[in-house]
Amino acid sequence: METTATASVLMEIQPTILKFTKMLASVLHLEVEIVDATLTRIAGTGPFDNNLGECLNTNSHLLRYVIDNKKEKMVIQFHNDPLCSKCDSRNNCTEKAFLGVPIIINDNCIGVISLVAVNFEQQLVIKKNVQMLCDYIRHISAIFVEKIVEIPDSKIVSNRFFNTLIENMDQGVIMLNKDDVVMLSNHAAQKMLGVTEHNISSLSLKISPLTPKEGFDRGFDQYLVIFQDQKILLTGQLHPVEDHRLFLMAFHQSHGKDIDPLNADAPDIHQLIGNSKPMRTLKQLISRIAPGQSSVLIAGESGTGKEVVARAIHGLSKRRAQSFIAINCAAIPEQLLESELFGYVKGAFTGASAQGKVGLLQAANGGTLFLDEIGDMPMMLQAKLLRVIESREVTPIGASKPMPLDIRIVSATNQNLQNYIAQGKFREDLYYRLNVIPVNLVPLRERKNDIELLMHFFLNLHSIRMDYSYPGMTQEVIEILNAYQWPGNVRELSNLMEYLVNIVPSGEVIERDLLPPHLFSIPIKPRRQDPVTELTDDLNKAIAGQSNLEVMEKQLIEEAMQRHRNKKLAAEELGIGVATLYRKIKKYELHDC
Repeated sequence: METTATASVLMEIQPTILKFTKMLASVLHLEVEIVDATLTRIAGTGPFDNNLGECLNTNSHLLRYVIDNKKEKMVIQFHNDPLCSKCDSRNNCTEKAFLGVPIIINDNCIGVISLVAVNFEQQLVIKKNVQMLCDYIRHISAIFVEKIVEIPDSKIVSNRFFNTLIENMDQGVIMLNKDDVVMLSNHAAQKMLGVTEHNISSLSLKISPLTPKEGFDRGFDQYLVIFQDQKILLTGQLHPVEDHRLFLMAFHQSHGKDIDPLNADAPDIHQLIGNSKPMRTLKQLISRIAPGQSSVLIAGESGTGKEVVARAIHGLSKRRAQSFIAINCAAIPEQLLESELFGYVKGAFTGASAQGKVGLLQAANGGTLFLDEIGDMPMMLQAKLLRVIESREVTPIGASKPMPLDIRIVSATNQNLQNYIAQGKFREDLYYRLNVIPVNLVPLRERKNDIELLMHFFLNLHSIRMDYSYPGMTQEVIEILNAYQWPGNVRELSNLMEYLVNIVPSGEVIERDLLPPHLFSIPIKPRRQDPVTELTDDLNKAIAGQSNLEVMEKQLIEEAMQRHRNKKLAAEELGIGVATLYRKIKKYELHDC
């Protein structure tokens, strides 16, 4: 068989070669380049993932040597190899090591599979595993010759070379078939999942990214791994390989334990991250009220995610195919808010657009209108909004007749609207129209069990958005952030994760010294599951003279009294007696709360 006649065979099976090349590079942590006998690049990774289908005309002495001599070639020190002396890029070469294996058919070399190190870590991999790598690459060469596209996937999985390579890897590896059943795993993966080789065989395993992603296919991500009654958060890479998926676990795992038992009674609303009891209750409530038409009023501190909840309600409603229009009543000047909401017709007032303007109420027709910071709406507009809700029609500024309107109003506030009503700042009749279904969001400090999951969610989200690899964080950092009170709630946590993604050096893990200064003094204490028990213990420690817990105690009492003007209800929430609460109020001078 002539070389020229067989050279095109590799190009004919290029799709198969490309898939194997990607898998090979991921498993071995080396760069891969495959060329045919004419030095045409068939496939490659890293710096070799370009100019596919083009002939390499220069600096290809090592590849040419393998083709001409039909034998393997290894180079660890390029400056010392005679073949490299002919290379005109010798003095600025970026390659640290090379291992080339010929692809032989009928005693003719039709191409080369080469493994290349472009850094010192990869150089060490080649240097320490030469024989194993040679054996494995010979096997890959044989697969190409036998046209692997016609070989069943089961033969690949059962191959002893592949099994040996996977089992001897330090990082966990799992291969799933198209039905998400485990076909192959190594000891490291079994240890990470807490199962034995016998138990993992034919186990059904669901692996999905923690953060929805589009077009992001490099670096490590956070994945939820679900099997039996467990849900585990792991860092790794998920690669499609024909009808299979290969999951490569990272060496560093910020979170390898069971994050929370699955709750059959908690709906899966992917916008809402958390498995704590308040979040499960919230998800159940949203799933019940979303299909209806009634107005919803979402109350909660700033940064608790009120708009996220509003969008979740819209997304689960019958209006989800229509518009979701959001407006922040506090962010728009009072003189512009009316025209923004109601719109205006041509010539309605001096300076009006010649074409008129469609108001947000009309823009939301058929969908959902979200009014954030509703407490800051001027009284005059409150009256007009009430009229719209009652009549189901809207009259743009300057219009002579109203237009029919079909919207669902979801509003939100971080204010106590009942106090506003008492002060004459908010209409009572509008309040009851908006507050048909009240939804109260708890602050993040009362969702302690969700903090760690949210850390990883936002860390992963911002890494993907900025096209960085997921960095992970040390257990010490996780404990510090769990102990923090998060006055800015979920928004503050998201901003901190974005800050850390920006400053952590590439390839490193987030450690304590990267945290902002105000977090350095946070005392680390064991997490507790019961917030009442946690508060009681903190009170006892405060009595013993621990001033940092006294600050926490004062803050918790203040917040409870702001939520409950009735001191009996506040004491019940805190888990203490009314008499004890009065003593604490006197101690901390909280009479005006």
